[in-house]
This record gives sequence, C-alpha cells and structure tokens, in this order.
Amino acid sequence: MIRRPPRLLDRSSTILPLSRLAALAGVVALLAAVLAGTTAGTASAAPAAAARPASAAWICEGSPVAPGYILTAYNSSGCNGNGSWLQQPAQDGIWACFNSPIPDGYVLTAHTTSSSACGNRGAWYQRAVRNGIDTCEGSPIPTGYVVTRHSYVGCGGLGSWFQQLAAPGLWVCPGTPVPAGYRLGAYKPSACDGRGAWILLRN
Repeated sequence: MIRRPPRLLDRSSTILPLSRLAALAGVVALLAAVLAGTTAGTASAAPAAAARPASAAWICEGSPVAPGYILTAYNSSGCNGNGSWLQQPAQDGIWACFNSPIPDGYVLTAHTTSSSACGNRGAWYQRAVRNGIDTCEGSPIPTGYVVTRHSYVGCGGLGSWFQQLAAPGLWVCPGTPVPAGYRLGAYKPSACDGRGAWILLRN
C-alpha cells in the first residue's frame, strides 16, 4: 500500500492564503504610514517657544519686555514714528527708563527726573541687591531682605530705605515683608525716623 505524503494545508486550516496575507500586510503598512504622517504633522504644528533676544534689541512702543530685561533708551522716530524702546539684559549699575520693569534681585538706588536717553523723561539707577544698601522710596524689597532705616533726604529728596539681609535682632521698619522663618517682636516707636519699628525674631 502506497502512502501519500501528509497535506500541509487543508480546508479547515486557520492559516490564511498567501494572497490574503499580502493584502493584510499592505493594510498594515498603509495604517503605519498614516499614523506616522499624523504624528509628524502634529509635531510640526506645535507652537515654538517664544525666543528671548540674545542681547540688546529695539522693540515698538507697547510691546512686552522680555523677562530679565530692562528699558534703557527711547527713539521717538522708531517703529514708523510710533516710538521704540531699547531693551537689554539687566545688570548691576545701569540707568533704566521710568517705565522699565525691575527684574527680581534688583533695587533702585538713584533717580533723575530728566534723562536724554529716555526721551527727556525720568530714569532710575538699578543695582543688584546686596546686604546693606540704600534704596529709593518705592524700590522693591527682594526676598530675604528687610528695611531697617529711613532717610527723608535720601535718593535726591525722594526718601530712601536701608535694606539688609534678614537676621535676628534687626529692627524693621513699617511695610517690610516678614521673611519666612521670622516673626515680629517688641515695638520701638522712635526707630525708622520716628515711624516705628519691630524687632525681628526667629520663629
């Protein structure tokens, strides 16, 4: 009796014919291409982060000033006669125009009512804060600093405040933010040019 070789495939087999396998592979490839194109399109459509200027640059009147930058000059004929401002990175010891932002860590130490660079308008002298510095009335008080003395004649007659790093035992003037980890203790009415002061204590 002659035995026939076993059949590799029969009608009940779950293996797909080659023609159907090829068709399925084509569908998979098409889906992969569509998905890849969708991902690439989404990535390319994502908005780019706003770039900060590398150095000093002129901006039109009303434009936002880049973080960490200040305004140092004015050009009335810039931006088609609408006016433009020169913005540049903040630094220690520089005159900033009256409308300039004051970046974190900087204070105002002098003032002029007329600056030719700023269109004959006012300007402020900005310094990096340090322990023990006289600042003009209205100057920011950076985090960790307190005001311990006042002078009516400082800052060209505008009045000045002496800023120091917070430490236990300092007498702080009214309006001084209390740094984290400290509290106010006893009150001395004669301190701060008669405005009164509180002693700074650790929590």
